[in-house]
Amino acid sequence: MVNTKTDFAAILTQIRACTVCAEHLPLGPRPIVRASPSARLAIIGQAPGTRVHESGVPWDDRSGDRLRDWTSLNKSTFYDEAYIAIVPMGFCYPGRDANGGDSPPRPECAPLWHAQVLDRMQEIHLTLLVGSYAQKRYLGPQRKKTMTETVANWREYLPHYFPLPHPSWRNTGWLKRNPWFEAELVPDLRQKIMSLVA
Repeated sequence: MVNTKTDFAAILTQIRACTVCAEHLPLGPRPIVRASPSARLAIIGQAPGTRVHESGVPWDDRSGDRLRDWTSLNKSTFYDEAYIAIVPMGFCYPGRDANGGDSPPRPECAPLWHAQVLDRMQEIHLTLLVGSYAQKRYLGPQRKKTMTETVANWREYLPHYFPLPHPSWRNTGWLKRNPWFEAELVPDLRQKIMSLVA
């Protein structure tokens, strides 16, 4: 496999021009991805929300603020593609579900594009699997019955994967019910990330 900056840039250009599921996207396609061959940390989340769709900047919302707090990364490091790749399960805003939250990521994205991006990033040492969609795809049968159990057993998936809940405000109650997350998991997460981007 050719692993050059030109080859990598061509893949990103194709992704950003993708219209495969345009007919299903209420705001139209605007694929959002950030990556480079030198990245050491990958963040695989769900899909952009409306604010991110408008700005074109991944995690440019309250969920992103919370994720940066968990990781102890400032914005300048978080958005430095030389160190951190942001490759969501769905690259475009998928619309709203019946409960007023965001719909699931479109199922076309990950099978079509993930391997083409991730296989070209040979320096990735840790991948954050943010939310159940990423965990289902990348942990497969190794994940537990629930997202809570999967995250609670984060050590089982190291050193390659680190499962996290989605940092949405909708999960504030979950954080209160699971104090081990901020007491035990977050310090471990920060330590591992600092060793990669220091």
